[in-house]
Order: sequence, then structure tokens, then C-alpha cells
Amino acid sequence: MMETTRKQIAARNLLYSPIGETTRQKLTIRIVGPYLLTPGSVSFVFDEGTAGCDIEFDGLPQKTISVYGADTLQALQLAVDIDPYLRGLSRKYDFFFDNGDSYLDD
Repeated sequence: MMETTRKQIAARNLLYSPIGETTRQKLTIRIVGPYLLTPGSVSFVFDEGTAGCDIEFDGLPQKTISVYGADTLQALQLAVDIDPYLRGLSRKYDFFFDNGDSYLDD
């Protein structure tokens, strides 16, 4: 990963609870600006211009997800579409808007 100052460029605030529990906790999902990959920064072969973008989960015991694209625009596009990532996490958690409505409609 290229060592530059990377800033949050977007965020969404939600609530979550582990499946089967009623207590809801705050969750902030942050998209951190895209970065160009550098040799040795990842364990796969990539072309010049390939980029990554990170999704951070503040409040949820979930590691940062790094998403990769052919360039910074594609990496950002893939990262901001957070619903597929939350659907994957919905096996363990329920997600809600601040008003209590379910975030993911099934």
C-alpha cells in the first residue's frame, strides 16, 4: 500500500446487533480514499495503475476490507457499494438505520 495521507471520503452511520440479540450498537462505515498499489504491497501480480480502496467498520468487530480495481476510479466505485459487504456480514449481524428501520431488505 502506498504510504500517503489517505483521508475518509465518505461515511454511513448505522446501528447493528448480533443475530438473536436486541441491543443495538453504533456503527460507522468509512470509505478511505483510493491509493495506487506498489510492488510488494499486495500478494498478487498487478498492472501499473491498479488501485485499492479501504472500507473501515468503526464499532463493529470486523477487519478493514481492501477492494481492488483497475484504477482509482474503479477501486472507489467497488468500495462505495457497501451493501454486498453488509449482506455478507448479515449472517452474523442485523443492520438498522438510526430510526430503527432495517437497513437490508430481504
